[in-house]
Amino acid sequence: MPPLLKASGALHLGAAAAVIAAPGAWPWALGAVALNHGLVVATGLWPRSTWLGPNLLRLPDASAARREIALTIDDGPDPDVTPAVLELLDATGARATFFCIAAEAQRHGALVREIVQRGHSVQNHSHRHLHNFSLLGPRGIRAEIERGQDAIAQITGQRPRYFRAPAGLRNPFLDPVLSELGLELVSWTRRGFDTRRRDPVQVLASLTRALAAGDILLVHDGHAARTVDGRAVVLDVLPALLRRFDAAGLRAVTLPEALVVPVPAAVSA
Repeated sequence: MPPLLKASGALHLGAAAAVIAAPGAWPWALGAVALNHGLVVATGLWPRSTWLGPNLLRLPDASAARREIALTIDDGPDPDVTPAVLELLDATGARATFFCIAAEAQRHGALVREIVQRGHSVQNHSHRHLHNFSLLGPRGIRAEIERGQDAIAQITGQRPRYFRAPAGLRNPFLDPVLSELGLELVSWTRRGFDTRRRDPVQVLASLTRALAAGDILLVHDGHAARTVDGRAVVLDVLPALLRRFDAAGLRAVTLPEALVVPVPAAVSA
């Protein structure tokens, strides 16, 4: 259990004990509990928080030492955008991790299989990308994630190992469910806000500010904002972003590649 939740449990027990010992202290106990609930909710609204459980924000040191970077692409597949994204990635040999909405993956199974065939990784971004995902209880969260797991595994033949919450929002029930399903929560080092920003220059600036090996970057092929000429912003951002990777000596790899644990070489007798 994450430290914040352990502390919350202890606070609730302490508040109850205080009221039993001194009934007149109930307003203070209630106030402390309310503040605690507010903190837990605020933590769930902070996508990069680690207070509710493990949350991968950067690649491990070994990956950074190899000058690797992770480009993650959310909310697809989108048949109007994803094929062009794949072409741009192929042009530079970059590899990406697509956090797919499983219901969309089921509608466009051939496109998802093409993502894998081209050397990229497909991971779990929930089944329906519900706006109220962070308000679901344990059963609702588990159902969304398990349906996503099953759908993606059926399409690609590979069960996802990583999960990204819709909009990055979550609650205390998520970490236990992920632990039971053998999934790791992944957020990001920085994002370009390309679902609402229509200016590719602004998006690129956010993604490349202090760009470094080990970063996890977030862009979108689904739900992408459109430029003034109607193009998905990601299509104008990617060429310049990939050039920045090359100029900085960074290699874009999939999350499974970056997070692989090397097997120690056998020591001969």
